[in-house]
Amino acid sequence: MADLIVNGGKPLAGTITPSGNKNSVLPVFCATLLTDEPVTLRNVPDITDLDKLVAFFRSQGSTIDWDRAGGLMRVDHSTFRDRLANHELPQDMRSTVLLYPALLRRLKKVRLGANAKGCSLGVREIDPHLEVLQALGATVREGDPLEIALPKGFRGARHWLDYMSVTVTENFAMAAAVATGTSMLVNAASEPHVQDLCGALVAMGAKITGLGTSRLEITGVKKLHGADITISTDYHEVVTFLALGAITGGEVRVKHSLPEHFDLITRSFAKLGVTVTHQGTTALVKAKQRLAVATPHTANLLPKIEAAPWPYFSVDLLPLMIALSTRADGTIHFWNKVYENGFSWMPELAKFGAHVVVSDPHRIVVFGNRPLRPAVVDSPYVIRAAVALVMVAASIPGRSVVRHAEIIRRANASGIKPPRSKRWTPGCSTSTRKTA
Repeated sequence: MADLIVNGGKPLAGTITPSGNKNSVLPVFCATLLTDEPVTLRNVPDITDLDKLVAFFRSQGSTIDWDRAGGLMRVDHSTFRDRLANHELPQDMRSTVLLYPALLRRLKKVRLGANAKGCSLGVREIDPHLEVLQALGATVREGDPLEIALPKGFRGARHWLDYMSVTVTENFAMAAAVATGTSMLVNAASEPHVQDLCGALVAMGAKITGLGTSRLEITGVKKLHGADITISTDYHEVVTFLALGAITGGEVRVKHSLPEHFDLITRSFAKLGVTVTHQGTTALVKAKQRLAVATPHTANLLPKIEAAPWPYFSVDLLPLMIALSTRADGTIHFWNKVYENGFSWMPELAKFGAHVVVSDPHRIVVFGNRPLRPAVVDSPYVIRAAVALVMVAASIPGRSVVRHAEIIRRANASGIKPPRSKRWTPGCSTSTRKTA
């Protein structure tokens, strides 16, 4: 276990070069298993989930050369063994599900034990993954372990998702890319990281149309080839550093900020009194902005920020807005339309003195700018919620402790500060301590 000690109360300021997108690199890395030709990945973030996948691939005979400092990875699966060394897939991370298409194509059969671990936002079922694999030609045998087989290879199919699941969409894209015939996915997820995976598959020879929309059409090819792929910037990290600047009153610039994804994000910041501007591909939050909830034109309407699957405001970013709202004058309503446990960490926020009313599992009301005090809080197993607690601690003069904060390393192995940041001037300080 690891605790983060935060000495807050001063502005955070500087210029940051963010890491590559965690949610892009994991499916793209899994997709490299669809070819025996070498693949080069650039702008690779140094994260713990990727460590686990690298260890798994190496245990199966793949060659992985990873320059962590340079963010460069060269992958060669031509020596990948035709049976699993430990009989079952690793089950300690959610990204395990993204191995299903490539492993089925190579091994023809995989066995699943306990449910994969991700984070504590809520139940993440495996059934939608099994449904798309079955639609594309796989068979499922119930039991412990559960067995998925692909006796005759993937075949093209049309499928309509119950809801816009990111990882289910990614699994469909990977399987359909090497299927016989044409496939269509309706109600597909369209998040930037889904677009990144589809773009990577296209670079490897896949035929995909509809990128960035809710309908993907994929014509399968017999074989994918090697490619040189650059992982896009992590827009979650871009927003995180802008929010850290805003909540502490510092001026923060974030390079490679993907402004094409920022329209709704910028408006959400504005609802809390924060102006985000873009100078080319650099995002900027100026110092000493007054945090205040914007008053809507409709009388008697409580201002709100609602989060749902893209192109809605990202659910993963909602905790950062909640943290900002605790420092803003006014009252605002937050609505998480996806996860039933998305607000389970509100009791920890209250330890700082924040006033939050939990209306139901999906909605809260924050009464902002109440007096806050340093506190010892327990981090939930949710990456951005843990970061949100650090944000609040950074805005409060004095020493706070965010306990069990190792979850942050799932998104960034160096913690809050990205490995390739430049000219970052911390007004507060953080340190890590190990606990038993």
